[in-house]
Amino acid sequence: MIYEDPLYGTIEIPRPLEEVFYSDALQRLGRVHQAGAIYLIDPRIKHTRLEHSVGVMYLVRLFGGSLSEQLAALLHDVSHTAFSHVVDQVFEKAGEDYHEEIWDSVIARSAIPAILRSQGYKLEAIVDAEHSLLEQPYPYLCADRLDYCLRDLFTAGWLTREEALAYLKQLTVKEGRIGYSTASAESWFKAKFQLLNEQYFRKAEYLYVNHGFAAILKYALAHGILSEEDLLTDDHAVMDTLHRDQHCSAMLMDLRQMKGFAAFDQSKAASGLKERKM
Repeated sequence: MIYEDPLYGTIEIPRPLEEVFYSDALQRLGRVHQAGAIYLIDPRIKHTRLEHSVGVMYLVRLFGGSLSEQLAALLHDVSHTAFSHVVDQVFEKAGEDYHEEIWDSVIARSAIPAILRSQGYKLEAIVDAEHSLLEQPYPYLCADRLDYCLRDLFTAGWLTREEALAYLKQLTVKEGRIGYSTASAESWFKAKFQLLNEQYFRKAEYLYVNHGFAAILKYALAHGILSEEDLLTDDHAVMDTLHRDQHCSAMLMDLRQMKGFAAFDQSKAASGLKERKM
């Protein structure tokens, strides 16, 4: 099948991966914003976990990864809750790893294991395999980190599609790992990554809205308006539930209008972010 990606353009999803792509578990990610609640105050920032997952799959293939590793890429974020990393703030997960903690249970409750068996794959073999293109610790390059960096830059208007595609041609693979072909390619990526850290991840307005939305979710959970199970639906379903409660609806309106922003402690909020350095 053919998938049209906002960043990379036309992407072919191999037939063995089509059924996984169309599964409820994957399609749900198309209703989960990659950047949490930022879209509430900046409508440009609306890219989704599904776009990112397909993008990572594409990069794994671009750099020579097996079909199994492409499948792992497609599934790597399947357990993200509604509003992505905002929920890490709700549950005070400094490592932003709540979705990793629940990955096994989310997969087990989905149709994914049965789909994989029908395609001749074993979930355990995919999970246990070493996927050196897909994931690497900081400060190394990997498909996951590369896609979210390029995609965030593109969505924020700091990178064109043409620039992203041209940059990918400056990368290479050695011993199964993505690397830079030149010193200038390395310097470029590190500079762009620093830009994201300083003016995107730590932008005061963006921190404010995600922290404020986390507070609303905490209130809703504490008062039985939402359950943890509800967080495994999607952004639209959660927002609908919040709007049905008068107090939550009022808090959302205040958040959209940036009430209290003048007193917001950006430094304190930024200190709780996961450390990202390239």
